[in-house]
Amino acid sequence: MSSVNAVYRKSVAERFLYAFLFEVLGITISAPLGAWVFNHSLFSMGVVTVVIALMALLLNMFYNTVFDFYLLRKGYTKTKKIRVCHAIGFEITLFLMTIPFIAWYLGVSIWEAIVLDIVFILFYLPYTYLFNLCYDIVRSKIVKV
Repeated sequence: MSSVNAVYRKSVAERFLYAFLFEVLGITISAPLGAWVFNHSLFSMGVVTVVIALMALLLNMFYNTVFDFYLLRKGYTKTKKIRVCHAIGFEITLFLMTIPFIAWYLGVSIWEAIVLDIVFILFYLPYTYLFNLCYDIVRSKIVKV
């Protein structure tokens, strides 16, 4: 098996571990940063980041199911263009879902919630890249391919 194929061959347990580590580390970093930048309590920002992570998880399952069903029904394959549309659609949907929660829970205006959400997105873009890079490096040292 080539090393490229081995990257995609992960057990359910490993996929769970990956997702768990990703979320725990992301929340551990983003909640204190958000509390500091937006002058809210660490507890409040912790709740916000945990709820957003849960929303993302649930949306991911639902969105991907609907998206895959649509592709299957239309006979489309997952080209680069479709994958980009999928990613943009998911992020926009999550963004629109989280804004009302953030505004309500933190007692801020919709505009403030939008700004906070954009800052979280700007944090998670490089975080996701760096986490995946580090995870793959560590994994390659643990799992011999």
